[in-house]
Amino acid sequence: MAAPNASTELDLTDLQEIVDRAIAEDVGDGDITSLAVIGKSENFEGVMAAREPMVVAGLPVAAMVFEKFDPAIEFQARATDGDRLQKGAEIAFVRGPAVALLAAERTAINFVQHLSGIATLARIYADEIAGTGAVLLDTRKTIPGLRKLAKYATRMGGATNHRMGLSDGVLIKDNHIAVAGSLTEAVHRALNAGLQNVEVECDTLDQVAEALASGAQRILLDNMSPAKMREAVSMVGGKVPLEASGNVTLETIREIAETGVDFVSVGRLTHSAAAANIGLDWSWA
Repeated sequence: MAAPNASTELDLTDLQEIVDRAIAEDVGDGDITSLAVIGKSENFEGVMAAREPMVVAGLPVAAMVFEKFDPAIEFQARATDGDRLQKGAEIAFVRGPAVALLAAERTAINFVQHLSGIATLARIYADEIAGTGAVLLDTRKTIPGLRKLAKYATRMGGATNHRMGLSDGVLIKDNHIAVAGSLTEAVHRALNAGLQNVEVECDTLDQVAEALASGAQRILLDNMSPAKMREAVSMVGGKVPLEASGNVTLETIREIAETGVDFVSVGRLTHSAAAANIGLDWSWA
């Protein structure tokens, strides 16, 4: 089977369990309808197409799904992950045993629709802050078990990944500060533990000043107004990177980015992206 132009950004070996689980969930003991009404020798071919403008993502995953059902299935990508597509654009061509194709169809499309929806929303947000110098970040607000795929999709849309999980990035939040006793104490404990790139969430300008004095290496401005963010940018003076976060919308992100912050993180890229509208129309081979 011909695989699509798989991006080196996506490690397919990590996806085996996810794809196997998705197939088991949908197919169970078998596609009883197709097995009853379609002969084993029948063949189908079809075209996966965009039914609305989108940024496509997830084609290597779709190819994996079809291959797991039957290696005889031919999958030809007509686009590459990260491409901007217009309504009606062909995404992929598939051909092979009809029973296997129909059984694999929904799982394959579900992956591409979900990931393309995330990539499309990320591209809309990234385009909105183009030219400001600010970098769009995603967050950990992902569907459990699908984080690597979701964060891959945000990259395909032009965002940059924040930490993948709790083990690969330091972010001291209000509850850490409450337990440690103070922001300064929390930062010192993190630094004394040998942690690097220690980031602190700050709700006020006083906390920003304290974080800077305590040795924090990055500061997150949480739910601050653009006016307060501009004050924070002036106060920090480029000494450490600043990230803006908290209820960022498409209507507000440009103003936030123009305050001079280095990063803007947006949770809705992954927790609120609508699935892209993709169809797969069949014909007899």
